Amino acid sequence: MAVESGQPAAIPCVEFRLTSRDGLQIACSRWTSSSQARGVVQIAHGMGEHVGRYGGTIDALVSAGLTVYGNDHRGHGQTAPSATYLGDFGDGGFDLLVEDMILLSRIAREENPDKPFILLGHSMGSFAAQQYILDHSSEIDGLVLSGSGALDGLALASSAAPGSNILNAPFEPARTPIDWLSRDNAVVDAFISDPLCFPQLQPRSFASFLAAAPRLCDPSNLSHIRADLPIYLFSGTEDPVGQQLEGIEILIGRYRQAGIYNICHHFYPGGRHEMLNEINRREVLANLLTWVSALLDRHGSDSPKSDGIG
Repeated sequence: MAVESGQPAAIPCVEFRLTSRDGLQIACSRWTSSSQARGVVQIAHGMGEHVGRYGGTIDALVSAGLTVYGNDHRGHGQTAPSATYLGDFGDGGFDLLVEDMILLSRIAREENPDKPFILLGHSMGSFAAQQYILDHSSEIDGLVLSGSGALDGLALASSAAPGSNILNAPFEPARTPIDWLSRDNAVVDAFISDPLCFPQLQPRSFASFLAAAPRLCDPSNLSHIRADLPIYLFSGTEDPVGQQLEGIEILIGRYRQAGIYNICHHFYPGGRHEMLNEINRREVLANLLTWVSALLDRHGSDSPKSDGIG
């Protein structure tokens, strides 16, 4: 998310819409630098927010020579027809949300032929990215997962404590119901005051999101991901979505068992869910840019990469 408390990007963007399979108009944006792009990054934002919260991250990516694309998911941001539809995926559910991302990816690649393409998913967007690569890993050159984990573990925890705020529970007594997002109070307050942000999906949409869990952990599905896909994961050690690293370590283990070998990660002590919005966000963003730059530098190389940190 945004590096400076969710402020919009200073770099001008082009706004456009794509038509989803069900006819919904998906709000999209593209940010480009004045110089020739080295590569492309597509951002898939998290639950209850919108891509406009990623301003600082987008500025940094564009300044590093990348063209950035992003959309407001169905039921989110400018894509929701009105406030009544916030949190509502519609009849197509989570699967159609992932299809929307794939459509945007195709537009981005068509507009930037022969450029390395990286998909960056945060939180719900990271689980959408996990589903994306089950059938489309050959269409991207790198995957970044922020605030991710094992969705089946989250589904189990949610079913064990229905109606409770399981994400904020580790931080009680808390100042707000969403202290789990970040240790930076300004970030939390900005989320609360943003009219396009909301705390949870509508029940039917939340159910469709959790229903993706079996597919994301099925070894036969994971075996379809290409083994040489570069993957970079970063998480705070106190992130409840990553189940305080347990879920993210399970995910990494599943990818390794599926034969994926080019996996890097950073875990940040004390960090909560939005590491790009945390009190050490400059360090987090710097590490992300280092990984992206290394991927761009070695793009086209067929030599094996080691599994490790950084």
